[in-house]
Amino acid sequence: MQVSTVNNVKIYNLSHGKSLPEWLSDRKKRALQKQDVDIQRRIELIQDFDMPTVCTSLRVSRDGQYILAAGTYKPRVRCYDTTQLSLKFERCLDSDVVTFDILSDDYSKLVFLHIDRYVEFHSQHGHYYKTRIPKFGRDFSYHYPSCDLYFVGASSEVYRLNLEQGRFLNSLETSAVEHNVCDINPVHHLFATGTIEGKVECWDPRARNRVGILDCALSSVTESTEVDGLPSVTALKFHGSLGMAVGTSTGQILLYDLRSAQPLLVKDHYYSLPIHSLNFHDQLDLVISADSKIIKMWHKDTGKIFSTVEPQTNINDVCLYPNSGMLFTANEDPKMNTLYIPALGPAPRWCSFLDNLTEELEENPESTVYDDYKFVTRKDLDNLGLTHLIGTPLLRAYMHGFFMDIRLYHKVKTMVNPFAYDEYRKDKIRQKIEESRAQRVQLKKLPKVNKELAMKLMDEGEDEALLKSKKKKAKGTTSILSDNRFKVMFENPDYQVDEQSEEYRLLNPLVSKVSQKRKKKLKMLAQLEAEEERKAQQEEEEEPEGRGSSDEDTSDDDDDKSWVAEVREQRRQLHAEKRNAKDKEQDSRRQDRDADLRATAGGSSGAFQQKHQTQAQGQPRFYQIKAGEEFRSFGDVARKQKLQKATLEERLRLDESAGMSNLADSAVGSKQLTFTLKKSEKQRSQQRAERDHHEERRKLRRSAGHLQTGGRGRGWGGGRGRGRGRGRGGGGRGRF
Repeated sequence: MQVSTVNNVKIYNLSHGKSLPEWLSDRKKRALQKQDVDIQRRIELIQDFDMPTVCTSLRVSRDGQYILAAGTYKPRVRCYDTTQLSLKFERCLDSDVVTFDILSDDYSKLVFLHIDRYVEFHSQHGHYYKTRIPKFGRDFSYHYPSCDLYFVGASSEVYRLNLEQGRFLNSLETSAVEHNVCDINPVHHLFATGTIEGKVECWDPRARNRVGILDCALSSVTESTEVDGLPSVTALKFHGSLGMAVGTSTGQILLYDLRSAQPLLVKDHYYSLPIHSLNFHDQLDLVISADSKIIKMWHKDTGKIFSTVEPQTNINDVCLYPNSGMLFTANEDPKMNTLYIPALGPAPRWCSFLDNLTEELEENPESTVYDDYKFVTRKDLDNLGLTHLIGTPLLRAYMHGFFMDIRLYHKVKTMVNPFAYDEYRKDKIRQKIEESRAQRVQLKKLPKVNKELAMKLMDEGEDEALLKSKKKKAKGTTSILSDNRFKVMFENPDYQVDEQSEEYRLLNPLVSKVSQKRKKKLKMLAQLEAEEERKAQQEEEEEPEGRGSSDEDTSDDDDDKSWVAEVREQRRQLHAEKRNAKDKEQDSRRQDRDADLRATAGGSSGAFQQKHQTQAQGQPRFYQIKAGEEFRSFGDVARKQKLQKATLEERLRLDESAGMSNLADSAVGSKQLTFTLKKSEKQRSQQRAERDHHEERRKLRRSAGHLQTGGRGRGWGGGRGRGRGRGRGGGGRGRF
């Protein structure tokens, strides 16, 4: 037996557990029951309550003594006697059963509709008669006053077979193309059929005339439902004289009052699967609806969920035992489930011991194996300091964490945080005090986190409340501050809005402009409502003054341009801040590198002396690093010590021969990149030409530095003259 709790409603699955094969002998079965504990603990309420492969439909006789099930393979029907809690008889059939019904109070009169269009009648002793309908059938109903069987299927006609006369009567001509289901009201015997077009046609069997049509397809599509195609009617059930439930192929259930064309309630299963079964529970006013995946129990008036059952296999049919809390389900599985729900009602008379059994289970709840263990993640183990236990029997790996003994967890938790109980007690006291304060008169108090956002929301809420108070019909809306879903945003510091972040600074202009437009719109609406109220009070109509639409468009354009300009300005500021930060970072790196080089050059002599002393003593080498000096590598220190001994001329020559160098710091030391600029052939030829030209000019130049001028010379004219000394003078002959 499996016990589950859904919405505080306990559900007992009496068919849960291992099942023994049919071909085992009784001796083997007894031996397995002695060896296997699971087989010993199972509850076999009805012996052999299963099918060889699949069960398709279930029915309970009106006297409640017999349970009949149809299934395959091979196609068969089984009858179970509840007084004996065992199988009464089994009959094999020629073809699979679409549906069947019990015409008598016990099992003595049965009707089966087969997939090959045959209708088969069984009496108490077995097969009685077999006939055929013109089209493939999908469902049928029995009209007790006239002894007529109504068959619906892949045809627009509804076939009538009278069992008293033993012949077919005139069919009912409908406007539908095909029919899926049908039902007859047990009070006034109104016949209703569900069509493939999503309509329900109602007929009066006395006059054989159609009395009404309900369009369920349009009514089933609401704002919250999404459908891919036209819903068709797949389930139909009458309740009382005026109630009717309709199930659609898209997973909706519609509750109707026959006096209205609009549904009283629309319930969605949210699985988009056809509804297979509909039942009413009169004691609690519940509707039990089922598709192939889930069984839902919900209140008929409000639609609120009472409980749900989701088996492991697909559901074919659901049968409710009358005046009890027991359900039978036909599944795509050999085993037929027996569900007992004490909240729906007591156990049937033939298994009244279930009430005592469930009461004992509720008094002594059985603890599971996980109650003695605590699930912890690797992060929890790090916080507790128990990572060294990984791989030991004290920790059992499971999914993304480990299971450990709850006693060990509490002991380690107490040792790690001995004041945990005191903190827990203080938090509880603080919560109690805050709950008591909530009953007092509350003043406007800003939260500790996101105060600016809270002030903004308060102002907007006041404006909306002021506007809605003037309206006659205003819908109530909840604010973010009073919504529990957003409560953490104003309590947890992790949700604090960072106003210096790039995203906030880029979005803030747009948000502020939107809020300003919203406030302006609220003010305009308030003004318009005030003017309308003034007009209603005045007897004479006056034309209100207002500005044209062009002015509003201009103001909107100006607002758009203003927030666009603000966004651009914020973007420019962000780029400037990034450039400044990058420049500062580069300057700081350059200063650090220069300081490291200076400190290394100044402190390398001490390290060099220390090296010689250690070598002389034959001890290990030690290098002294002074304050401000950064250690890179031993090879770098030795190279700098050699450079310290060299002269300035040698150091300059080494730098010139090395070309240009670039130092870059890394996590493991420093990297030096050495490279020489290579000139192109054109540049080298140009430099050679310039050098040859300078050499030629140097050879042609005549120096006149040894000549001294004593006075002015007289000559015969301008130009070069002859004299004792040659030179570039202004006079030709003169005394020097």
